[in-house]
Amino acid sequence: MRNRRRLVSDHEAGNEIWPSFTDVMSTMALILLVLVLLAYVRNLVSSKRLDAFAHQIEVSASQLRTLRAEIQSGKTELAASQAALRDQQAVIAESAHEADALRTQLQSIAVLRLGVLDKVKKAIEAELGARNEGGAELVTVGNNGNIVINESLVFEYDSYAIKKEGKPLLDTLSKALGNVLADEGVRANIDTILVQGHTDERGSPSFNWDLSAKRATAVLGYLFAANKSLAESYGSYFAASAYSKFRPISEGKTEDAYRQNRRIEISVIPKDETIRKVIDDYTQSGRAN
Repeated sequence: MRNRRRLVSDHEAGNEIWPSFTDVMSTMALILLVLVLLAYVRNLVSSKRLDAFAHQIEVSASQLRTLRAEIQSGKTELAASQAALRDQQAVIAESAHEADALRTQLQSIAVLRLGVLDKVKKAIEAELGARNEGGAELVTVGNNGNIVINESLVFEYDSYAIKKEGKPLLDTLSKALGNVLADEGVRANIDTILVQGHTDERGSPSFNWDLSAKRATAVLGYLFAANKSLAESYGSYFAASAYSKFRPISEGKTEDAYRQNRRIEISVIPKDETIRKVIDDYTQSGRAN
């Protein structure tokens, strides 16, 4: 009886141990499954991160290649710009040289013009002196470079008849102009020697126009009469013009200002084609380059 009870107890005890083992194994299997799942998830996440990182590296490499290409392109453009700049600097230097040459030629024409008038002025002063008996200058050079003859030395007030006292001045002027025009180099660059008549502002416009024209014509006529060869050889270089009151050299309202404005001017006008040729040569040279 006692033995039977022991067997029953042992059987019940065995039944109790088996389920506990099963539970442990199940739990371990579950834990293992969870660990496997965690490892899988971790591998999956790591793989995605690795793919993303690899993609990022590929994008960065592409950007780097693009940047290198842009840098190379920039270097090429910079080299081209530097070459163009050097070419432009050469063109500027050449243009500056040509401009200096043009300026020199134009200055030479201006110097020629002033030289002609200076020779005429010096010839008059050498022959007659710088001033008359009254102390007035026979001729002066105006701001415009023209020879200015004091009207009172040649004409009475409101008259275009040449005074006896003015004839020696015009005789010397005629001879000096003839000597200057005898120089072929001078003639080659002169278009016109213009005798200009000017009045003061008093009097009617029509009277002043008429008076300034008659005075200029009277002076030119006397120059030709005083030196026959001047008209015969160089008559085509001369002209007379009237400016009335419209080009005063003094804006004052005094008698002295009026006296200054009543005058005869001798102007040397260079040949248009001379100046045009200088400019044309410069332009054509620029086109050829």
